[in-house]
This record gives sequence, structure tokens and C-alpha cells, in this order.
Amino acid sequence: MNQRTRTVAIALVTTLALGATACSGGGTSAGSPHRANPAAATNGAVVGGTPKKGGTLTVLSNQDFTHLDPARNWVMPDMDFGTRLLYRTLVTYKAGPGAQGSELVPDLAEDLGTPSNGAKTWTFRLKPGLKYEDGTPVTAQDVKYNVERSFSPDLPGGPDYAARYLAGAKGYQGPAQGRHLDSVKTPDARTIVFELHTAFAEFPYAATLPTFAPVPRQQDKGPQYDSRPFSSGPYKIETYARDKQLVLVRNPHWDPKTDSVRKAYPDRIVVTMGLKGNQIDDRLVASSGTDASAVPWAQLRPESISKVLTKADIRARLLAESSSCTEMLQMHTGRAPFDELKVRQAVQWALDREAIVTAAGGPAVTDASTAAMPGLLFTGGKQPDTLKIPLSGDPEKAKQLLKEAGKADGLSTRLTVSINDKAIGEAIQQSLGRAGIKVTLETVDPSAFYDTIGDTKNRTDLVYTGWCPDFPSGTTFLPFVFDGRYIKVKGNSGNHSLFKDDATMKRMDEIAAMTDGDRANKAWQELDGQILAKAPVAPGAMKRRSLLVGTNIAGAYGHTSWSGQLDYATVGLKDPSKSAN
Repeated sequence: MNQRTRTVAIALVTTLALGATACSGGGTSAGSPHRANPAAATNGAVVGGTPKKGGTLTVLSNQDFTHLDPARNWVMPDMDFGTRLLYRTLVTYKAGPGAQGSELVPDLAEDLGTPSNGAKTWTFRLKPGLKYEDGTPVTAQDVKYNVERSFSPDLPGGPDYAARYLAGAKGYQGPAQGRHLDSVKTPDARTIVFELHTAFAEFPYAATLPTFAPVPRQQDKGPQYDSRPFSSGPYKIETYARDKQLVLVRNPHWDPKTDSVRKAYPDRIVVTMGLKGNQIDDRLVASSGTDASAVPWAQLRPESISKVLTKADIRARLLAESSSCTEMLQMHTGRAPFDELKVRQAVQWALDREAIVTAAGGPAVTDASTAAMPGLLFTGGKQPDTLKIPLSGDPEKAKQLLKEAGKADGLSTRLTVSINDKAIGEAIQQSLGRAGIKVTLETVDPSAFYDTIGDTKNRTDLVYTGWCPDFPSGTTFLPFVFDGRYIKVKGNSGNHSLFKDDATMKRMDEIAAMTDGDRANKAWQELDGQILAKAPVAPGAMKRRSLLVGTNIAGAYGHTSWSGQLDYATVGLKDPSKSAN
């Protein structure tokens, strides 16, 4: 999802053949995604060895969570945190560095699901003995309830696979007033059956998402549930002061015998929020006192990269796994002047992607992007360059396109970026300015960023954001970023260009119906270039997720299926006695 960073495996997997048994994560390799120089960072390896049980893990953060409610949680770091610590899903990803992290494994379910009816029906059987934090049993009805509540208008922003694939879901508004989805059946407390309107052989990948976590009806507090999700995972919330601190303690009713993924090494996890500027980076570089037992929420700021790469002992604590995500400048295609093709093309030609790479920390942690989808969704693992625009841009070509669009004197517009990407926003502002496009920059706190740009009536014309596949298929990228049928007035996700093109949507439906995986993959790759030619977005950059951990941290690695974010299932401490109480 958005960088909203979203899940993706390390190898390109062809679409599973219909009628096959449950997904295994295997398939045809397209090569590894772009990686940091092995001399520059620890990559694909575990930092610190095996943790010891106990102690307090501290997470230093510059922001609050966007959402922890599993019906609304669709930002990659939040999904990682929520599904590894607070709630479990039907299926999840194996805990392990590198390619291991692309493997699907059962979580709440006993297996990866059983397809029938040509992969239009999927049945999952829950493990026995699953319990919530109060000792009550987790039931199939609780999973069904969370799927249904994900349709509620007052719970926007979450994964919408249920809305896209469940039969009879059109117009459904959630379980208020006793309304339920007939296409989600629970014949008993441990069995849940999903009936889809179309074949979806990759459904087990979707079942890793928070939508498929359980929420007991009696605990649901509507929008307030965001502040206190009820735990089915190894930890429960002790206290949560928004924008200040979240404290997790052990869930005594979590049974590790039912969970092959989560190790739950720390006794407590404390997320300290609201830290500003380079404070987090400087504290982790120094790694003194309790900061030795700390990890960062956000990646290193660009100006801190040199402090880390130039010292071997610090560099050894740096994770830099590929995020497998692409960032792009998205233009509001439904509003003048960006409803005009030549204006949008002018933006593509004006954009200086080399400046974006520099602003993001340089080529050690960032690559310029030449396509919409990330490289691992293309044959050979490398993005094509269908637009053939110089990476530094061509302002004269952009000016000519503006002249042809009747904008010879240029134009003025506004751009929204996360405050974390302020330097990137300034690079965009300067490069578009060379072509006569005057940009006013607006920065937003990261925890409010997606809600802000998801408000389609009040947002700016330009937004800089990204998308990460939820699993390794074009199915989970292009339709979510460019299908105009799922645009929402509030809580809009993915399609921030508000692109609604009939030919594109028709082709998406045709590809989705293909049963030949290789043919479908090729078709998604071709469609990527066709969409870019219509210019709803300008490709930006692809980042590796650079995370510096403290000297007392063990079991740390960037998880490929969480866009390079730290895997909270296995991280812990070398010496718990050295951590905070």
C-alpha cells in the first residue's frame, strides 16, 4: 500500500494457477530488488545475534501511528507493528531476513487456506486454543466482524481487498443495524469461508492484512477502537497517550505453541513519540544509556547518513533493506490545470529525479525511479524507462509542453509532502520552478499525512507519496494506484492522482481475469508504460529503508515483506538488564 508502504516479497511470483493448493510464496524469480552496497550497511542479515528474553525495548519516533485499528491500518510500519505485536491475521509472513521473509505461513489459521469453485471460494480453519488478552476465545465470527466493520464509512483508510473481491459487497456499509455480508460465512467458531465474485488465486496474500485480524464485537468502540485495539497477539496496550507514548506489556493469554512466528523477547515495548529533527539519529549514533536498547521508527534523515557510513562500528548497526516501493509525484487529474494532458506531461519533463535522490540521502540509500511499479514486478528485476526523460529533467521541453497547453506564462500550484520529505518537496519545488511552474510547499505531520491527502475535496493539486505492493504481483499495485472506481471522498488511498480512465480500467479487468500467470505479469508491465504515457503521475524515487539500531539490540533485520521495516516479531535485547525498567 501506500508508503503507505506495503507488503512485498523478495522474488517476483507469477500469478498462481487457478485450482492450485494454498500459496507458498514460491514462483518464478525476477531477481533481487536494488540493494545498498554491502560495505555501506548490514543487509539481509541479523544484527546482534539472538536476543535474550526480558527487558524493555524502546522505539524512538517522530510521530504517532496513523492507525492501529486493524480495519484502518494500511500504512506499512503500522501494519508491521500491529500484526507482529497486537493482533494476529489468518496468514502472515515468516520471520526471517532476505528471501525467508517472502514465505507465507499460517497464523490464526491452521494452513494457508483451501480454494474451491475455481478459487472463487476460500476456506480457513482456525487453530484451537487461540485467546484474547482477557482469556476469551478468538472465533471465526470475530474475523468476520472485522472484515465487515472495514466497510464502515466512519472507519476509512484501511485495506479494501474485501470491498474489491467479496461477492455482494457493493454498497455495503458495515455491520451497523445488524447488517452482515452473506459472502463471509462462519459455519462454526473455527471455520470462516469467503465467497468472491471473481477468481482470486492470491487471496492468502490478502489474508496477511489487518482486515483479516479478529475484533470481538463487544470490544468495538468505533473510531475510538484506534486507541485501544483488543489484543490477540503477544502484547497488549498498557497505556496510550496519543502523540506522546505507547506502552505494551505481555499478553498472558498469548500461547507461543500456537504461534510459529512471534518470539516476544522483550517484557515491555515503549514507543516514545514527538521527537524532533535529528534527535533520534543522534541518540542512536551515540547509543548511550537506555538508547543502546532503542530502535528507530522512521528511517535515518538524509543529513545523518554520512555520520553512519563513515564509521565502521556504527555502520555495522545500520539496516538498509530495499523498501520495494516506488514514490511518485501525483497530480490531481480531475482539477484544472492538471486535467490537461500536456500540463501533466510538462511536470514529468520538469521533474529532476537526481535532485530527489540527493534530497533523500543520496545513491547509497535511494535510486531514481523510471516506472510506476517497483523493479521486482518487472522481468529481470529492473524498471524499464518507457518515458525516456532525462533523470535531471528537461525544463525547456516542459516549457514547450506548457505553451502547447496554453500556459506559456507558467502556472501556480500547491504540493503536499510529509514533513519527513520536506527536502524532497523543496527539490520538486525548485525543479518545477525551472519550467515556470511555481509550487507552494505544504508539509504535514507524518501521522496525519494520509488522512490529509485522502481528503479529495480539500487536498492540494500535487502530492508526493508512494505505494508498495501488498504482495508480489501487479494485481496489488496498478489497480490500487490507478483504478478510478475506488476513489473515496474521505480516506482515499493509493489513487491520489484521482485518475479515472476507461481504457485503463477495462484493461485492468482483462488482466485480472487471466489465468496464465506469465501472460498476466507481462500485461501488467505493459500497462505500467501505457499509464505513464497518460501522465497521472511523474516517477520519483525508490528508497531503501535505512534504520540504525542501538548497540544492545539483537535479532534485528529489515523485513522484505514489511518494506524493509524492522521485524518486531523477533527483535529484542542482547542484555535485558541494561534496558530501561
